[in-house]
This record gives sequence, C-alpha cells and structure tokens, in this order.
Amino acid sequence: MTQKPETLDVDGAAIAVRHRDGANPGIVWLGGYRSDMLGTKAETLDTLAGDLGLAYTRHDYSGHGESGGVFAEGTISKWLAESIAVFERFTSGPQILVGSSMGGWIALRMVQELNKGKAGDRVAGLVLLAPAPDFTHELMMPELTEAQKADLEAKGYFEEFSDYSPEPNIYTRALFEDGEKNRVMTEPLDTWCPVHILQGMADPDVPFTHAQKLMEFLPKDDATLTLVKDGDHRLSRPQDLDLLKRTVTAMAERVKTRS
Repeated sequence: MTQKPETLDVDGAAIAVRHRDGANPGIVWLGGYRSDMLGTKAETLDTLAGDLGLAYTRHDYSGHGESGGVFAEGTISKWLAESIAVFERFTSGPQILVGSSMGGWIALRMVQELNKGKAGDRVAGLVLLAPAPDFTHELMMPELTEAQKADLEAKGYFEEFSDYSPEPNIYTRALFEDGEKNRVMTEPLDTWCPVHILQGMADPDVPFTHAQKLMEFLPKDDATLTLVKDGDHRLSRPQDLDLLKRTVTAMAERVKTRS
C-alpha cells in the first residue's frame, strides 16, 4: 500500500490511521504488541472490508509502525486511550472490534470504557485472535527469571528476544504496573455483544488454556471459542486467514440481522 496514512494527535503523539469508507457494521483492527497495521491479518481484513463494502479502520499505537512516540514509553492505558480516540474520530455507528494478541486486551478494555457497564450500540461484536488480556500478570509475571526481575528493579525494563523480530522486545516496569490497573480477568465481563475467539492450540506465546480461562469470564455473553489444533500465535497461514474472513463475515451478518 502506497497511500499515506492520516494522523491524529493523541496526547502529543502522531497516531497513524488508515480508514476505508463503507457501510456499517464497520470493522476496527487492533494489533498486537510491536505489530503494525500493515501486517498480513490487517491487510487481509482491508481486502475483506472492500469486498463486503464495509468501513474499516486501523491504526498503529504510539511507538509502533508509522506512528510517532517512543515504544518504551507505551502502556496499556496509553495505547487504550489512543485506540478510543481513533475509534471516536474515525468511526460512527456499530463496529466490530477485531483484536489480535494484546489487541484482544485493548478491545475488551474499549468495551468497558465505551459501554460503561451497560448495553451500547457502538461495539456490536468482538472477534479476538489469540487474545492476551492481562498478559503481564497472567502470562509473564509467573515466568520472570531472577535476572529479569533484577533488571526491572534496577533498570526499569528487561529485554527478551523474539521469534517475530530481529530486535528484542522491551518490557518496562511501567507496563507491568499499568497492566495491573487494566486487568479484565478478575470478574465477569459484560461486553453486551457476541464474542468469537480464534485460538491456536500450538501457540507458544499465549497458551490455549488462556483463551479457555477468558471464556469463563464471559458468562452472560454469546461467546464462541474456536480452537485451531495446529495453529500458532500468528494465525496467518492461508487456512487461518480464511477462518478469520469467515468469522468476521459471519459476525457482520449477525450484527446486521440484530440491528
């Protein structure tokens, strides 16, 4: 894609946004930690939205992709505020939030903030891919080594090499502390909309048991969990992308029927 993104200033950071006009329900993409809006799944959804004639909005968090800001200064609260600002500026009417990995956490927090504990008409559906809500507390803290704990205390961060980038991931003390304030898997979650989770059982980063645990916090919702037996964390193989497209298309049809 050669078209330049639009930018939205959020607390001094230039947030890059790509928006496709179309009908509702619109689709909103929320990427993962250190991912960007030009990744395979995000681009696949852009094509799908075009084929279906639906609006589609995606952005890069500060410190990610085409956005300004410093990655190491990012927190869940900061990236959440940016996502809500983009949502309110670029979308109208019912929207389907599609959150990948950390984006699943952001999506769940967005529903909480936008609906404020009651049924709303803006978030009409959630599709979560390998969602990682509360990953700092649930997935990382129990696995921290003594060296990583020492780095967090002494330096305020630690580095961890990743299979997805030549550069190491940076996890800051601020990210962990802020993550505690944004935990969602502490009490029942009322999203007031259908939820469909896609999760690989061969995911080395977010175990499928985490998705099963998340389902336990969705007792009042119309929630579905689809397990892909040989699926990894990215869920970007052709068959995974086909599943994503079918799931989002079905969710859009469902929202249209309900509205």
